Amino acid sequence: MNTTDIGVSPHVKAYNEKFQAFLDERVAPIEKDLARQGVGTPWNPKLDEAGRMHPAVWAARREVQRLSGKAGLYAPHIGAAAGGGGFGLIEQNHAVEFVYRHSGLGLGLAAYGWTEGPSPVLEHCSAEARERWLTPLIHGEISAAFANTEESVGSDVLAMGTHAARDGTDWIINGTKAWITNAHFADLIQVVAVTEPGAGTRSLSMFLVDAKAPGFSRGRDIPTMLNDGLTGTLHFDDVRVPAECIVGEIGDGFSLAMAWINWRRLSRGGMCAGWGRWLLHRARTFARERKSGGHPIADLQAVQHLIADMDLNIYQAHAAALVALTELEALGGPYAVPLDHRAPRLVSLVKVINDEAFYRVTDNAVQVRGAVGLLLGSPEEKLFRVARNLRIPAGTSEIQRNAIARGVMKYS
Repeated sequence: MNTTDIGVSPHVKAYNEKFQAFLDERVAPIEKDLARQGVGTPWNPKLDEAGRMHPAVWAARREVQRLSGKAGLYAPHIGAAAGGGGFGLIEQNHAVEFVYRHSGLGLGLAAYGWTEGPSPVLEHCSAEARERWLTPLIHGEISAAFANTEESVGSDVLAMGTHAARDGTDWIINGTKAWITNAHFADLIQVVAVTEPGAGTRSLSMFLVDAKAPGFSRGRDIPTMLNDGLTGTLHFDDVRVPAECIVGEIGDGFSLAMAWINWRRLSRGGMCAGWGRWLLHRARTFARERKSGGHPIADLQAVQHLIADMDLNIYQAHAAALVALTELEALGGPYAVPLDHRAPRLVSLVKVINDEAFYRVTDNAVQVRGAVGLLLGSPEEKLFRVARNLRIPAGTSEIQRNAIARGVMKYS
């Protein structure tokens, strides 16, 4: 048995088989059509005049999401009672690994709900909001954005300036959010705002904002090293939100924001293992085929060590994720409000271990290929940039170490 077998339930096996068929039968034709259009690839799209992802690439992603939603593949991480697949944490980890390992950098990645898809946090919303927003998200019919970060406020979320004031039963939101993924295209904005200044972790609340609401506008694109045209700013100018679009209760915003972020952090285990194994396969194949001095470079000990270290990092990080996720499930999961005090350390361990291991894996993947690995837009070069990016969003590696240290000092 290896780490890829631990906790793989019949539920996951059935999902993976169905997903592979979906890649072959539904995704592959869309990828071929996209390739004929000359608008770039899903991982290196051309950008429009405003710096946003080319609309044809976005449309292809959206088509895959809709098809995946119809096939019941898009939201295995959402509870069954809310209409999702009802996967546990270990099951989610294995499903994400399969998706990333077998999709590589193709459109298949859009078939599993990510930042722009349904988040477990939305299971805390009202019945009206579930019907209006969560169900269409699960079906891949609309897309979302999570608006928490601001221009000068990252990890210190309690210092945010966006605020919401009560007006009868409604709330009025004012402020600007920045570094928001899917800012240019989202139909639904999950926005965190100050509702009671000075109340500490009870000072924030989360609201659901229709992108068509008066006073909401999309700002400039923010070009990042990913160069995918998906990051931008959002403006809220007297945006009115009805009471049924409050997520949880007023004052739950900090806990809900952390739950959303924890969802992204915990996805690192499957994502980094899946992409890591995909890169390892590519490195092994390349080393066997590439020759130097008349012999495959796979015969060189230096290259063998690069590949061995890739396997070592993937194995260690994946195993650590499975152990931490098992412990988290025993604590009631990472999305509870309030959250078990022992959970933040485990979540941060998953993120920082996988982020940093994956960075080493991508570095070696580039090195194995030599000059070819430096080609702009190649899978290895792109994933090296992705790996460097991962160590900042959803909490920097330094913030993760702070959480780990608090867990060790207070509760271990």
